[in-house]
Amino acid sequence: MKNWFAAALALVGLVVAGTAILRQEMPVEAAAPQAAKTGQAALTAFDPQVDKLLAQMTLDEKVGQMTQAEQGELPKDLSDVDGLFLGSVFSGGNSDPSPANTVQDWTEMYDRLMARSLKTRLKIPILFGIDAVHGHSNVVGATIFPHNVALGATRNAKLVEEVHRLTALEVRATGIQWTFSPCVTVPQDIRWGRTYEGFGEDPALVAELGAAAVRGLQGTNLADPLRVLACAKHFIGDGATNWGTGRPKDKDGRFPLDQGDVTLDKAALMKLHGQGYITAVKQGVGSIMPSYNSWNGVKASASEPLLTGLLKKELGFEGFLISDYNALDDIPGGFRSAIKTSINAGMDMVMVPAKYKEFYKLLKSLAESGEVPMARIDDAVRRILRVKFAMGLMDPKRNMLADRKLQASVGSAEHRAVARQAVRESLVLLKNDKKLLPIAATTKRIHVAGVSANDIGIQCGGWTIAWQGQPGPATKGTTILEGLKAAVKKGTEVTYAADGSGAKGADLAIVVVGERPYAEMFGDSTDLAINKADLPVIEAVKASGVPFVVVVLSGRPVILGDLATSAGAIVAAWWPGTEGQGVADVLTGAYKPTGKLSFTWPKSVDQLPLNKHSKNAADALYPFGFGLSY
Repeated sequence: MKNWFAAALALVGLVVAGTAILRQEMPVEAAAPQAAKTGQAALTAFDPQVDKLLAQMTLDEKVGQMTQAEQGELPKDLSDVDGLFLGSVFSGGNSDPSPANTVQDWTEMYDRLMARSLKTRLKIPILFGIDAVHGHSNVVGATIFPHNVALGATRNAKLVEEVHRLTALEVRATGIQWTFSPCVTVPQDIRWGRTYEGFGEDPALVAELGAAAVRGLQGTNLADPLRVLACAKHFIGDGATNWGTGRPKDKDGRFPLDQGDVTLDKAALMKLHGQGYITAVKQGVGSIMPSYNSWNGVKASASEPLLTGLLKKELGFEGFLISDYNALDDIPGGFRSAIKTSINAGMDMVMVPAKYKEFYKLLKSLAESGEVPMARIDDAVRRILRVKFAMGLMDPKRNMLADRKLQASVGSAEHRAVARQAVRESLVLLKNDKKLLPIAATTKRIHVAGVSANDIGIQCGGWTIAWQGQPGPATKGTTILEGLKAAVKKGTEVTYAADGSGAKGADLAIVVVGERPYAEMFGDSTDLAINKADLPVIEAVKASGVPFVVVVLSGRPVILGDLATSAGAIVAAWWPGTEGQGVADVLTGAYKPTGKLSFTWPKSVDQLPLNKHSKNAADALYPFGFGLSY
């Protein structure tokens, strides 16, 4: 094993005593092809059963296992599921079941697809994948937890594990067995619109919390019907791309930062961006998604040194690789050539939303011509089947349809209570110079301002119901305004104006501002300013002369400008999800703030990229790890 790898990882140790957290560095053994898993039995243990099944399979059946189609692109009768022996289907960010987006509709859709897959000769069940990245976030009524940027601020691995355990349970309530989560990226440039999908800018923090997320999703036995298959993503370096190196995607010239180029040597790449994969593999993660980005000019999905050399051989990953959405389209040379390149590099299953028939035909021809060796086809299918056997999907005595008794857990009070706790622990008190917080029990009137204070869609952020998220009554939950009204002492009046008017005469104003929801590509930004619609609200409250607290809802640190000096107190609440009571708990003092910044907070965009590793880190408005309390 090379010296760079043996020295790559210094994990975070979290010692929790109440809410106090002590961080310490611990040495970690270099990963090896036969590294012992801490969370799962070795997937290779299933190879005797897998090889027996593999020997019975035709080329058509093998290629089918390597093909993942978008469920919304399938014919209405779902005949392609069994006709092409599909190994997997998925629902993209805006792909919902008909007639509505309820737990029942998702369950019915899953059952229809699963039943169709069992019509095949060998009755190999499909895997159904979903982006349950902060709860079962495509489903109306599900518990929506804070995004990873917020969970990183908790520094609480046990809580992160529990959040993901409950996410798994709500996903399984609809039958689905696989989530494209956790994201173990280590973002180094907060201009990236996917920053909030990462736990933080520190590789040790990401390694610790990424492992916790895998434990929560998969448990200690992949066959557990209350758990789901996890997918660590995006391998590797998606948080390290050079600004401006991604290909433009629309008339505005957006260049998705995660599709750019990473120019680091191998040792630096692993030291900064590989730690979450080391710990995820040790936890027995069953699937990994390669990234859109390039590494020194070569797309990750086309890189044999990354996919086979580093991940499968050096790190000892035994599961399967699933490509990202249409990722092969970015490999030069046309679709047939891209398939050949990616599969030979080590890709095992390919996400081809609409072009699944073309992919199937081309991969079959590549195998028949020997351009993709049968040994590589067999290796890919073996890896997929290993996971299916480990998940208990090949057990003939097991009911593959959804367990509808679990549906009562979706959005349950018990789950929402954990989400509320996650919100409490994720809030970071950035400023409290005038001791405006916690809200005094003697306060007679609190005036709340800003549309975001009473908008569940904004509060949940991106990847919620819709791919990019959406303002408005997107799902069920409690807004910050509703939470405050329920939390204040008897005799305290809470008034509200979205435009900030009416504050005069109040004892205290709480202004909720920040970013509107976004996701990949559309979130990439060169200004990171508070939403322009919030500026008149701030000015209206300032003009009233009432002391005010600013609550920032965002997917990353934003540029506060003169708010950093004019606000009496500032709270970073990130995108907290459906449980606005958690924000109210901190504002009222029912819970003292304990959150610590998982990202460095800049004064201006001119400082970017800025993080704890930067030479100018000392010039930040608030450093990594900053957080006040009462």
